[in-house]
Amino acid sequence: MRKVGYLGPRATFTHIAVQTMFQRDEHLPYRTIPACVDAVVNGEVEYGIVPLENALEGSVNLTLDYLIHEKRLPIVGEIVLPIRQHLMVHPNHAKEWQELTTVYSHSHAIAQCHKFLHTTLSDVLLEATTSTASAAQFVKEHPEQVIGAIANELAAKEYGLHIAQPNIHDYNHNTTRFVVLHRSVQQDTPFDVHDGYKTTLMITLPSDQAGALHQVLSAFGWRKLNLSKIESRPMKTGLGNYFFIVDIEQKMDDVLIPSAIAELEALGCTVNLLGSYPYFLIK
Repeated sequence: MRKVGYLGPRATFTHIAVQTMFQRDEHLPYRTIPACVDAVVNGEVEYGIVPLENALEGSVNLTLDYLIHEKRLPIVGEIVLPIRQHLMVHPNHAKEWQELTTVYSHSHAIAQCHKFLHTTLSDVLLEATTSTASAAQFVKEHPEQVIGAIANELAAKEYGLHIAQPNIHDYNHNTTRFVVLHRSVQQDTPFDVHDGYKTTLMITLPSDQAGALHQVLSAFGWRKLNLSKIESRPMKTGLGNYFFIVDIEQKMDDVLIPSAIAELEALGCTVNLLGSYPYFLIK
């Protein structure tokens, strides 16, 4: 049985992704994203699963920055999970949800439910927590307070809470990408089924070269390599210094992607392969 670490506590959206794709393995929650990544580096777990990007809120910068600047681990898989947010309260206050004093949740979840909160609970204090599950856990541990949490259905079951208002998210097409990390890229596919492959590159442009980004995109374009994402992140070496994260909708091959990388390096770019991996879309 493999050990799989994930961003906890139990009943986070990350936990749902792990339960779906690693059903036969042991699941170990970690309090923060760096702690989960460190657990993979130190050999405490074989795989680590952390959020990378939300369809509405964008990239999880802590994940990207920690993987790039602190602990460089290869991405060996990706899980895409639909996000459904519910307002939940302690059963003691099932009929008092419109009288809540405070609603707790992760900052992304609060932002994803802005319309509901603005129109229905406009006077309620909003408090950010480290995860949606920790918000649910806090509500469970304070039954004397008329407070609520925004979290998923698993969290309501895990912490014995009453779902006062289901599906309070602003958009029904919201999803989150979770990456599967491993110490070595040379290992078996982490799950048996998949919907396709991606290859992710980190590209640093040469300094003071006009048109460099255009040349980078052209290297992929004329080879008909489809880019599903290109994002800039600060290099943390000074204002205006950036690197780019590029997702290619294709598995690493022997010709097209290696030749694109060679062309970029000839232009003076630095290119690092972050992973070539299968992805799975949870329905």
